[in-house]
Amino acid sequence: MSNDSRLQQAVLDELAWEPSVTAGHVGVSAEDGVVTLTGHVASFAEKGSAEAAARRVKGVKAVVEHLKIKLPGDKRLSDDKIAASATARLADDVYVPADAVQVVVEDGWVTLDGEVEWNYQKEAAEQCVWRMQGVIGVTNLITIKPRVNVSNISDDITHALNRSWFFDPQTIEVRAEGGQVNLTGTVKSEDERQIAAATAWRAPGVTDVLNNLMVA
Repeated sequence: MSNDSRLQQAVLDELAWEPSVTAGHVGVSAEDGVVTLTGHVASFAEKGSAEAAARRVKGVKAVVEHLKIKLPGDKRLSDDKIAASATARLADDVYVPADAVQVVVEDGWVTLDGEVEWNYQKEAAEQCVWRMQGVIGVTNLITIKPRVNVSNISDDITHALNRSWFFDPQTIEVRAEGGQVNLTGTVKSEDERQIAAATAWRAPGVTDVLNNLMVA
């Protein structure tokens, strides 16, 4: 069996292991560590679960996701109802600043806009709505407010990465221009790549992270 075939089977097994995914509806192909998912799922949340399951398989370097969402008839809601529900849920979420996020819904697709202080607030707003009934997709246009003093971002992120047992400090370079951070170098897995980006996002003053780390 080729490496691609083994990786394909490993991803199929992981999808079957994930209870929130109907694995029989998802097709998998693999080539040189790049996994492509096809087929259909019943919700936007299931779509995210399938992609997460594929990413955590050893040997996966990247995931190309071509899954379609097919909502059962009893799960479909009008845009007005989705918008009202999303607005109410955002108002109740302790991580989302009050009145900071606006919601637009078109054909089940939710667009979030506004401005917050931290990336975790931006992510919390998206996570708040993406599991909602009737949602087939989310576009997150929320921006991070820039800060005046961002001179030490690179050093702060480098120190944070060095504190983690995940990373070899010799293999990652951190560069910052204003609030935009660029990560380059190599890591051992896709999971480490995502953790490095999440670490960078926690630095005060970061408005964008370009994750150019390669899995080697």
